[in-house]
Amino acid sequence: MKTFDRRLFGERLKQLRTEKNIGQNQLAKDLGLSNASISYWETGKQLPTIEAVYKIAVYFGVSADYLLGLKDF
Repeated sequence: MKTFDRRLFGERLKQLRTEKNIGQNQLAKDLGLSNASISYWETGKQLPTIEAVYKIAVYFGVSADYLLGLKDF
């Protein structure tokens, strides 16, 4: 069984954000979250809630499975 890699979530979030040229502040504002949360998730210091994963997936048009490392696309 695969183990969860919290760094992968952060890497994918940062990649999606930078590809769209969106800063942490703008993403936090658009999703109704704190800038600190975005920063902590990208660095692997904290994990997002299920609700936050859902919001991020919808915002970027990707699956939660992709964000969580269950799929590579």
